[in-house]
Amino acid sequence: MIILPSVYFGSVEYWTALVKGKDDVVIDIGENYVKRSERNRTSILTSGGVMQLSVQLAHANRPRQPMRSMRIDYSKRWQHQHRVAMESAYRSSPYYDYFADRFETLYTTHYDYLLDLNMATLERVCSLLKIDVPRISEQYISASAEDIDLRDKKRGSTFTAEPYTQVFEDRMAFEPNLSIYDLVMCEGREAIDVLLASEL
Repeated sequence: MIILPSVYFGSVEYWTALVKGKDDVVIDIGENYVKRSERNRTSILTSGGVMQLSVQLAHANRPRQPMRSMRIDYSKRWQHQHRVAMESAYRSSPYYDYFADRFETLYTTHYDYLLDLNMATLERVCSLLKIDVPRISEQYISASAEDIDLRDKKRGSTFTAEPYTQVFEDRMAFEPNLSIYDLVMCEGREAIDVLLASEL
């Protein structure tokens, strides 16, 4: 089994596990929130290098909060910042004009909870890649030794995506594990081929 957390967009590694795992994938929404993780962050490539985008959360510093209870904080206008950053970074990418509007409502809809936003991003990416939304577990899943558990932020990652064309490749080295947003804007529906060719 491959156990994944609920994430904001998710990295290429996350989506490689999701696509290659097929029916063995489950997203655990019964876990506790983990700070400084993909649960509320995603990485994009800008002209200045890798940029982390974070969804602002209310009371994120409280320990051991269930993921399903994490409320979004709109006092910092993070939606506007993310939309502007993504447009600036990817408007010259090959597929921006085709797919950017698929994500537009993420930045105009008021989601009370992080989990609702994450599910919306998951559903949009699955639809774009023409794959099924994986199973969701509302109860915490205890991983066995044979499971691949991508919830643990301490496990480290040596993942490197199958190389693909990135927007600023004429001046920057390939970034191996950005947001799925980067891969989709650069490769369109061929993103699925990159995911299948990448090794976990």
